[in-house]
Amino acid sequence: MKIIYSERCLEFAEPGHPESPERVRRAAAYLRLSGRYEFLEPEPASEQDLLLVHTPRLIESVKGRTFFDYDSPAYPGIYDYARLAVGGAILASRVGGLSLMRPPGHHAGKDFLGGFCYFNNIAVAVRKSGKRTLIVDIDGHHGNGTQDIFLGDPQVVYISLHRSPLYPGTGLSSVGNCLNFPLPAHCGDKLYLEALDEALHQALRDFNPEQVALSLGLDGYRDDPLASLGLSTSAYREIGRRVAGLKLPAFAVLEGGYLPELLGPNIEAFLEGLEG
Repeated sequence: MKIIYSERCLEFAEPGHPESPERVRRAAAYLRLSGRYEFLEPEPASEQDLLLVHTPRLIESVKGRTFFDYDSPAYPGIYDYARLAVGGAILASRVGGLSLMRPPGHHAGKDFLGGFCYFNNIAVAVRKSGKRTLIVDIDGHHGNGTQDIFLGDPQVVYISLHRSPLYPGTGLSSVGNCLNFPLPAHCGDKLYLEALDEALHQALRDFNPEQVALSLGLDGYRDDPLASLGLSTSAYREIGRRVAGLKLPAFAVLEGGYLPELLGPNIEAFLEGLEG
């Protein structure tokens, strides 16, 4: 699988913020060291791309840094960094790769941002592809922004497996084409994989997707400080195998995962499962 990555995504930071450049820097170095992956450089998404899922008001607020969100600093240049992350997701969708970029995106909705997210990377990529898509969000937090964008969209089924109760406090039950599976903290591999099997069964019962898009959050890992679901590294390999078993084109976009030293190994395990 190709890795979409640019060192430009390391240029913004706030001391002590969990969504740090170090997490992505170390993951990229780890995956490069394996020699198994081709790295590709993304181009920034255009404003027209952003308008596929976001309102002009949200876009202008990021461009002008006039927004306020406690978790999402108004970094200098954040509009361009966020567009580059969206561009990474678009390129990943085209080549069937993994976008290893920051900032993440699944908490950004049509007209709001939050939770370290400014624009919804995977949502733009899915909408731009024009394909019927199954989105599988394995981040430890519910992707409230992705649900906000795609709720009621006949081209998309959205699955989220997430810890509850936890930020952002949404995703407590399924609604329409958004299938939510709230799970207890530290639930462990067995319960999680059973929930994933049930989610995929429900999603594919009445939906025939052309591709799978993964919101690849690794913060469900057992030692993660923000959203642990008690998962082992081998669980991510099993998640990859289940996605591969769908026999559909797939791409992935990085979301959370806040243990810099373990993000790379967990991503590698997922990719090993996905590639068989």
